[in-house]
Amino acid sequence: MEGDELALRQVRRVTRAARLRASLLTLWRIFRANPLTLVGFILVVLITGTTLVVWIVPTVSPFLVGHAVSVLPYPPNADVAGSYLPPSASHPFGTDDFGRDVFTRVLAALPIDISIGLSITLFSLLLGGGLGLVSGYWDTPRTLGGAVSVTILRVTDVFLAFPSLVLALAIAASLGRSFGDAVFAIAATWWPFYVRLVRGEVLAVKTAPYVTAARAAGLSNGKILTRHIVRNILEPIVVYYTLDVGSVLIAFSTITFIGLGVPPNIPEWGNMISDYSSFLTSDPWPTIFVGGAVFVTVLAFSLLGDGLRDVLDPRSRRALAVTAVSAGAAPGSAPLS
Repeated sequence: MEGDELALRQVRRVTRAARLRASLLTLWRIFRANPLTLVGFILVVLITGTTLVVWIVPTVSPFLVGHAVSVLPYPPNADVAGSYLPPSASHPFGTDDFGRDVFTRVLAALPIDISIGLSITLFSLLLGGGLGLVSGYWDTPRTLGGAVSVTILRVTDVFLAFPSLVLALAIAASLGRSFGDAVFAIAATWWPFYVRLVRGEVLAVKTAPYVTAARAAGLSNGKILTRHIVRNILEPIVVYYTLDVGSVLIAFSTITFIGLGVPPNIPEWGNMISDYSSFLTSDPWPTIFVGGAVFVTVLAFSLLGDGLRDVLDPRSRRALAVTAVSAGAAPGSAPLS
């Protein structure tokens, strides 16, 4: 018996390893067929990795070495050289009007901007997605669930009646100029998109034969939602979430650009562009490099989200894999059937 169990475990390990190799091979073929997806993936890994290093090292180092250790080249708010020096080996992005190293300030702003983009989008996904699940699954007329669904949709329509960025600016300006007010303003206006997205996907899935069979088998609504509905609507939600990180980042940078949310002495891409734009004609490189950081970050998440759509969709995944194999075949070889 023990020998049979060991053999069974070995077979399972070999099977899991074979599936992992097949998945990695398919993923590599997709990257070969769509190089922009690979570019977006690499950029996101580099950006998030740099963000974690800039944030974690100063936080953890006091407990390890007894004092804070910074990975930044210079202190973000220190005058390290002359004002508006051009890019050089010691200052890759040049310096600003106070002699501060622009490259250092761009890196110092990473934890704030990336965490805002990821956290607000996650909050909107959880809140809007939960409301979308309720309004889509219990959308039955003349029932309590139907009344709740209609209420959720009407409140959602009220928020969607206004452009989200304009509404966020109005809320942030009315609440105050603090960081928390800006975060609350964006979070309060971003969730309705996920309500509509998740509700539409739930309405399309809840009438599928496997959901009907689960109801006939006596499964509870909770098990049907978690096992059959949520699992089958993850693809568009994950793709939209990834694409939406860049949108939230632009919205937050816009709010800070007009002087709301972040104090001037705290490095953040929006308020940095606002400070440097006054010297755009005479000394353009600080504005160009900070704006380039925003552009590259948004582009990276957009490319990754577009690639995830192909990776998560089985039909697109098979098509891209076949394309990559066909492209890598010898010119004289027969095409794949």
